[in-house]
Amino acid sequence: MTPTRFRAEDVADRLAEVRRRIAAASADPSSVTVVAVTKGFGDDAVRAALGAGIIDIGENYADELVAKAAAIPGGEGVPRWHFLGSIQRNKVARLAPLVACWQGVSRLEEGRAIAKRQPGAGVLIQVDIAGIPGRGGCEPEGVPALVSAVRDEGLAVAGLMAVGPPGLPEESRAGFRAVTALADRLDLPVRSLGMTEDLEVAVAEGSTMVRIGRGLFGDRPPRD
Repeated sequence: MTPTRFRAEDVADRLAEVRRRIAAASADPSSVTVVAVTKGFGDDAVRAALGAGIIDIGENYADELVAKAAAIPGGEGVPRWHFLGSIQRNKVARLAPLVACWQGVSRLEEGRAIAKRQPGAGVLIQVDIAGIPGRGGCEPEGVPALVSAVRDEGLAVAGLMAVGPPGLPEESRAGFRAVTALADRLDLPVRSLGMTEDLEVAVAEGSTMVRIGRGLFGDRPPRD
């Protein structure tokens, strides 16, 4: 990770702008949780987010999450780590003691790996709305069966997650709307939809959780 410096007051200013955008798109902005995505940045980004009042921290890479969690000891559930990346079963054991929410469960095998190491863990099922090979996610028609099967493994399925297709934000609207309708049908309260670029569309279509990286920390440094 490239060293960088963040100040809590700067992240707080950017968070205020994110919340302004949410409020402009939502009838109930207080219902939308902001997850600060710190992948590619150092642990100072996590400290700044916490200092700005964000307790939900998202990471895409197992090694980064483990390293940052070691640098920032948690207490009373803070920070609340969200794992956003592809779930590799050989890395679940290291992540299990740390992760509060596994976003992106796409297959039963992933759920079983989590249940073995972290019984009762909170998870979101990732829905494929982009149809891009390698992106991950369960086909929408397979989601109800996967939710049931993952619950049978003893995991707490709180909701659904999706990543919009590349392109203009408006191109995500139909997919986000479909995920919200599916979550309603399955009585799942959490809908993790939207990132910096498309958060207005996501919130307007029912998102209760947005995953924000660039909107809080600026452009991400290139990976080595």
